[in-house]
Amino acid sequence: MALHFLLGGTRSGKSRLAETLAASFSADVAYIATATAGDDEMLARIEHHKQSRPANWKTIEEPLYLSKVIEDAFLDRDIVLVDCLTLWICNLMCEKEKEIAAAEQSSFLTFLQTFTEADTGNKHLILVSNETNMGVIPMDAFTREYCDIAGRLHQNIAEMEGNVILAVAGLPHVIKGNWLLSEE
Repeated sequence: MALHFLLGGTRSGKSRLAETLAASFSADVAYIATATAGDDEMLARIEHHKQSRPANWKTIEEPLYLSKVIEDAFLDRDIVLVDCLTLWICNLMCEKEKEIAAAEQSSFLTFLQTFTEADTGNKHLILVSNETNMGVIPMDAFTREYCDIAGRLHQNIAEMEGNVILAVAGLPHVIKGNWLLSEE
């Protein structure tokens, strides 16, 4: 399976599991980070993630134009890890030009569909996202829209050919497909 989708709540261990999965395929990984440092706390989170990754991984920071950056990353790497889609959604929602957000979401889903239908050989795409829709309905309109967009995106990705893993307490729970590390 070329597509691996890891979901989980905040501090569920999803990023660590995704990094472990990527490293199990190859030491030559492209890591696409979507986070932006809007405050000191977020800057500290970003730095923590940077320090936890192997030094030989290629890190690409891209908050908006995800599909093109993934496609370019596959030109010189077989393993691409994107962390995280919900931050990407938030970045798109905060973009002043709403046409960019709609076009990027459409482009991303088109890219994923093409990727999952193609013979990708040894290429693996690992996507990380926060599962935001397992709690109460948010009180404000922006957060409800955010959860709706994330939920629809997650469902669209989960329908595609690939593995879907839910991270809970640092453990992988298979929703669809398999957890490849368990086969070792």
